[in-house]
Amino acid sequence: MTEPGPVSDSSQLSKRAARRLIQRAFVLAGRDRNLRQHIREVRLATVWILEDWGLVWSVHLDRGELDFERRRAKQPDASFTWRTAEQFFEQIEKNSFDPEGFEYSGPPELRRTFEPLYRALSAALSEVLRNPVDENGDPLV
Repeated sequence: MTEPGPVSDSSQLSKRAARRLIQRAFVLAGRDRNLRQHIREVRLATVWILEDWGLVWSVHLDRGELDFERRRAKQPDASFTWRTAEQFFEQIEKNSFDPEGFEYSGPPELRRTFEPLYRALSAALSEVLRNPVDENGDPLV
């Protein structure tokens, strides 16, 4: 079996492949010690949306644990919306946290929790895009 190469153009990903890569990146981000330390007292549900692709997923933070769900949370505490998947992946590839690049809805005090989560996700997703395999070595795309 051939090793999958890096994903050179994230805009060419299928929705299914993108969702698998994003899910894997959240799993890896959840293992980040700095992030876990930052969210150790947080309990909240967030919804993430890529509007043009119709992709929606939830991330639940519960006292240092990070859980990814493929469906929308029923009562999210905050939501993050990107108009296009291209915007989302562009920010990830640049590893830039640009609050102007997405829409946030939720209490202002929760927004500060988002930045470390986003940075951990960005680092993990960049790595997954370079090496798109799971922990068993199976290709994600």
